[in-house]
Amino acid sequence: MNKTVGSRIKKLRTQRKITLKDLSLLSDLSIGFLSQLERGMNSIAIDDLEKLSRIFDVDMSFFFTHTINEKSYVMKSYERRVSPIARGNSIQYYLSKVVEDKKILPRLIELLPGQKNAALEKEHEHAGEEFIYVLEGILTLVVEGVKTDLYPEYTAHYLTSSPHNWVNNTNKTVKFLTVNTPNFLIDEDGELFYKSPSKEIEE
Repeated sequence: MNKTVGSRIKKLRTQRKITLKDLSLLSDLSIGFLSQLERGMNSIAIDDLEKLSRIFDVDMSFFFTHTINEKSYVMKSYERRVSPIARGNSIQYYLSKVVEDKKILPRLIELLPGQKNAALEKEHEHAGEEFIYVLEGILTLVVEGVKTDLYPEYTAHYLTSSPHNWVNNTNKTVKFLTVNTPNFLIDEDGELFYKSPSKEIEE
């Protein structure tokens, strides 16, 4: 467990280009402690780990490996985890009990009135595909500058290499399912990872 937590802290730190000294100043944890932690040589208190999760802007669940068992393909409603990419204008839930070994990412999104995709400032493009199924409300989908209102039971399926975004232009919460491929929470090493585009920690 300590080795997993430490390796993921190191991964975040190096990907954000933060030195051990910088992280020590941000977290009030000593450089020696952080160095040993990254090598799996000591453990960390939950409150200190929570502090690091805030610094890196990731969910606490990022640091832990989920146990995969014969029932891992079933998720009960009360087991849903809030996605670390959720922001004040939306609530996003994982719909898969284990996402580390999956190629697709299914989510339930509740988008508050008058809000757009929290992770995007404008239309965005990246590799892969996205499928949307509207459960409640009217979702405005924007693909290549074309706006389309999606009503309950409407679906949309498009390549995310096209500039896109989705917006709630109504005064009611919109609920919809979205499935993305590839799973953008998994990095090239197969680790669960999410870097918020809205928060950068500079060197």
